[in-house]
Amino acid sequence: MSSSSANLKDIVKKIPKKPGVYFWLDNNGEILYIGRATNLQQRTGQYLQKNISERIAEMVSLAADLKYQVCPNLLEAIILEANLIKKHWPKYNIKDKDDRSFIYIVITSGQYPKPVIMRGQDLKKTPINAAKVFGPYQSLSLAQSALRIIRRIFPYSTCVANSGRACFDYQIGLCPGACLGVISEKDYKKNIKNIILLLSGKREKLMNELIKNNPDKARALKHVQDVTLLVDENNIDTPEVKRIEGYDISHLAGKETYGSMVVFSNNQADKNEYRLFKIKEAPAGDDERALSEMLLRRYKHKEWPQPDLIMIDGGRPQIDFVQKVFALNNINTPLVGISKLGGDKLVFVAGTKKNTKILLENIRPVLLRVREEAHRFAISAGRRARRKIK
Repeated sequence: MSSSSANLKDIVKKIPKKPGVYFWLDNNGEILYIGRATNLQQRTGQYLQKNISERIAEMVSLAADLKYQVCPNLLEAIILEANLIKKHWPKYNIKDKDDRSFIYIVITSGQYPKPVIMRGQDLKKTPINAAKVFGPYQSLSLAQSALRIIRRIFPYSTCVANSGRACFDYQIGLCPGACLGVISEKDYKKNIKNIILLLSGKREKLMNELIKNNPDKARALKHVQDVTLLVDENNIDTPEVKRIEGYDISHLAGKETYGSMVVFSNNQADKNEYRLFKIKEAPAGDDERALSEMLLRRYKHKEWPQPDLIMIDGGRPQIDFVQKVFALNNINTPLVGISKLGGDKLVFVAGTKKNTKILLENIRPVLLRVREEAHRFAISAGRRARRKIK
């Protein structure tokens, strides 16, 4: 063991078992790498093990010191990590990574601003003077999880303002009601201002304002639960869920059967990608075969973007049947069902890894929105039967 390695091990032993950010430094005090952890001692100790990647092993071989900063919770560690990476751009945070693939959270401009997630390549097309930009974040799922927690404390709208119809997010408490006009532009922008303060790392200023003006939100922020962030924190190899396709079957007057395909891109309905299928071969009333027919026809369209996840409005019988069809046709897209009879319980394919189940449970509100949209589209589009049938 080198003297440098022994010294780093001694440092790790003294690091607290708390959330925070850590910094690996070289002999000149330059930052080599910045990371975050829910348990600083445990996480930094993993870098000194033998089974690490070649890139990390190279970084550790150059490290002469290790410093850290404790945070109240993992959410704030993630925010601090992103702000520090932006400030220092450490060599091993960007090594072998295309800058276009970095993840950013952008606050849009306009009457009802909102946070959206963008990759670096898309950010270059956005006028910087029209939006606040935060990041880079280390992964898409991490930024999504962070916004999901933030939105529970500071709700914001992604719907059409003053549409007169309550959006799904409003019904579950994530939208403050811009769709119905029940929140003023001034009050709405207070939430956005708080989100900007949080993402800027100005926690103390934010907490002081909340304690004075909104103590309930101050308590909520103080007691943030990190469970939804732990999947990404542990570097689990789960796919990014950028494009979700939802499928449902509708029977019109007990005769004609239609199948709907809806698409959510980055958690938002992408109605230009919706498709309606008239079921031609499956027997009437056989939803399993109707789903399989629709999905196999969908996969013949190689020109369509491939989904990261398929959601089926159905329970165990539908999921098991479709999975067998997928296996026979070498289709490897992850699959999840939502069972109405099971109280909207998620239904997983047999053998689904625990970490993937956690990830999908974390995006359950989005999956429910996909399910409701697939059902709505199946009925309305089926009745009109005007859309081009694929």
